[in-house]
Amino acid sequence: MPQHAHKPSSVRIEALAHHPEALPTLAAWFEAEWPGWYCSGRGDAAADLQGFARLDGLPLGLIALDEQGRLLGIAALKAESIASHGHLSPWAAAGCVDPARRGQGIGLQLLRGLEARAAAQGFEHLYCATGSADSLLRRAGWQAIEHIAHEGQALTIYRKPLRPAETMPGS
Repeated sequence: MPQHAHKPSSVRIEALAHHPEALPTLAAWFEAEWPGWYCSGRGDAAADLQGFARLDGLPLGLIALDEQGRLLGIAALKAESIASHGHLSPWAAAGCVDPARRGQGIGLQLLRGLEARAAAQGFEHLYCATGSADSLLRRAGWQAIEHIAHEGQALTIYRKPLRPAETMPGS
């Protein structure tokens, strides 16, 4: 399969917990990406990211790094995402790729990392709500299960069945 012309030659997906130096940059990215939440005083980017900086359980953050160790993106597993859908868990959330590096497959690699971590924790399904990443989720084999309005925004909720960790390649 041909690589995208701008795709990094090597992307590593690692636990955010191993890279506390990335927290300030990621907080700035979150505030720029979701100003209605983080800049309004409703959310606290630094606190959310600190919560994602763990090695197991939920929440759990993963970051993408290039071959030189430069930060490319982040995504997280969360127990809850949308209050009205508390019966669904866990959630792929907080996906954000450096704007200069979008369209290079980094989001897909982060999503695959979340899928693997959720399966390793024994979850059978993973959920995601989005108003902007529909094509990414569909390309990754996710199924749309519901369309909702949430805080004035149209969102689609997706579900991805997960294979048990013991049957995953490389486990």
